Amino acid sequence: MARTDKDSWDLATSVGATATMIAAQRALAAAGPDPLIHDPYAAPLVRAVGMDAYTRLAEGTVDVPAGSDFNPQRMAQGMAVRTRFFDAHFLDATRDGVGQAVILAAGLDSRAYRLPWPAGTVVYEIDLPDVIDFKTETLRGLGAEPTAQRRTVKIDLRDDWPAALRDAGFDPAAPSVWSAEGLVVYLPSEAQDALLDNITALSAPGSRFACEFIQDTSVFDTPAWRTRQERMGRLGFTVDIGELVYHGERNDVVDYLTAAGWSVSERTVLELHGANGFPYSDDEVAQAFAGMTYLSATLR
Repeated sequence: MARTDKDSWDLATSVGATATMIAAQRALAAAGPDPLIHDPYAAPLVRAVGMDAYTRLAEGTVDVPAGSDFNPQRMAQGMAVRTRFFDAHFLDATRDGVGQAVILAAGLDSRAYRLPWPAGTVVYEIDLPDVIDFKTETLRGLGAEPTAQRRTVKIDLRDDWPAALRDAGFDPAAPSVWSAEGLVVYLPSEAQDALLDNITALSAPGSRFACEFIQDTSVFDTPAWRTRQERMGRLGFTVDIGELVYHGERNDVVDYLTAAGWSVSERTVLELHGANGFPYSDDEVAQAFAGMTYLSATLR
């Protein structure tokens, strides 16, 4: 179902289900005797949501028919690339003395619980009230404790989240480190610009920001993508990102941030696979995403 400006969701529906999908992929990357990432909370969070296909993915029990192009190893490696990028982004900044971190659209992200944050770090998680409460209660039931001072900001990003963030104790005069992981493509073009404007307005010099983005979303309307989705649907994976993203022209994130005073570096997903020692798939859909951009920015 196509997105609307006033739509709603939970962790099992619409764009909210992508948080469960990504957590299941993190669980896959964190599994086995030689895990690619450290995330002991991804799998139990996915099980708690209760989406059968993603629970099976998190537990490594997907029944893959002969000849299927479903490749759990490549999926795990792709998620490891993404997770390692954002983990390093936060740890590098906080080890350099940045004392407050903001995770936008936090979903089932468990970084506030699993990363070795420097003493005194404050981590702000922003998401819908039901999402925040579900994650908090589930992790409390597991006996998990945050490894930083965790402050939750329960608000829809379509509302006045900057005011809510300040009310939670965020200090715009101090450097901060931000992430918008898995977020930008799900925003209309005007909302993308507003998000970046708000981050800039709330950031002191030396603040850092990271996100990934796809400039051209036409890949989601290709025969190769539709064929892939049909095959994944037969395995029970019914979340179709192509129906959830906002299409059409939008400002280039790198150019927009640069014009706003940020120094930006960027790497493609293909380059990051190589940097992590992972091969990159040569199938048509994967190649269409090879140029997806991961950016790191520092406010001058």
